[in-house]
Amino acid sequence: MVYAVIMSGGVGSRFWPKSRKSRPKQFLRTVGAKTMIQTTVDRISKVVPMDRIYIVTSSQYIDTLETQIPEILSENILIEPMNRDTATCIGLAAVHLLKKDPDATMVVLPSDHLIFDQDKFVEVIHDAITIVEETNCLMTMGIKPSRPETAYGYIEAGKSIARYDCPVYVAKRFIEKPNKVKAIEFLNKGTYLWNSGMFVWKASVLMDEIKRFLPDLYSSLLKISDAIGTDQEAAVLEETYEEIDGISIDYGIMERSTRVNVIEADFRWDDIGSWTAFERFFDKDENGNIVKALNSKIDTRECIIFGEDRLIATIGVSNLIIVDTGDVVLVCDKSRDQDIKELLKILVEQQELTKFI
Repeated sequence: MVYAVIMSGGVGSRFWPKSRKSRPKQFLRTVGAKTMIQTTVDRISKVVPMDRIYIVTSSQYIDTLETQIPEILSENILIEPMNRDTATCIGLAAVHLLKKDPDATMVVLPSDHLIFDQDKFVEVIHDAITIVEETNCLMTMGIKPSRPETAYGYIEAGKSIARYDCPVYVAKRFIEKPNKVKAIEFLNKGTYLWNSGMFVWKASVLMDEIKRFLPDLYSSLLKISDAIGTDQEAAVLEETYEEIDGISIDYGIMERSTRVNVIEADFRWDDIGSWTAFERFFDKDENGNIVKALNSKIDTRECIIFGEDRLIATIGVSNLIIVDTGDVVLVCDKSRDQDIKELLKILVEQQELTKFI
């Protein structure tokens, strides 16, 4: 059977200070009336029934998760004791599913992405499932680029797999976030797709590839698997996670496996990976500003202003991100929004400021 696995343990650091460890991006309303994880569950529930939707998260988010997704089965919430990156997160879900269903197919999704064409999303997922169950490949979803984006990784599409009606290719190579010149080149060539971080595969095939490329992780996952359902499960999980060296699924498996295919998805997609991403979703005023705050301004241009209850007054500024969350004010040049993660590294080292992370 087909199962959905939603990864929901990240903190969305590039969306700070709105996104915090205590309430990360996936639990916020960014675009629309529902939170990002609510829209993710709604979307995949058109393909997979609720009793086969699993969410991998941290223990600190259980209460929020159960409040926002009350229909999720408690046994389908998988708890990671600590963050050990996506290969471990997905591997944990795989061993749980294999205990239940040796022929399980996994649809793996981040919890904090936006997809606007729901019907097209469902169609692409169904196509990917069909191909995976016929070929035992590792399928990743590549988004057809609409602009020369430097904030995303790319996948170069290789040979077309012609026997399918949908556009599916051998994944030739994975490419890190490019500079602007390269991004323009990729867009013009037409054979490069954005790496969405969404996957479909059989759990058993994934475990075969983990065994091949990440043998230490494989051994750790087997320990966890053996303890599932026993009174030692929590202790073994904690102890084993302490020993795991985290690695992403892209670095650990996708860039190395010869079983990777990519299906081209042309639904409108965005990971809202930074504050400037909002320029793609909200209307601007006559001076190019996006204002979601109580704001009075003079000669203010091309700014992104988010606030809560306090007045934000601006005079003679341009190209700034200004965010007021009540306890934190961020003022950032729009061209430096990717450096917010670096700022958080500094805050981590200042003990009196870690409460703001």
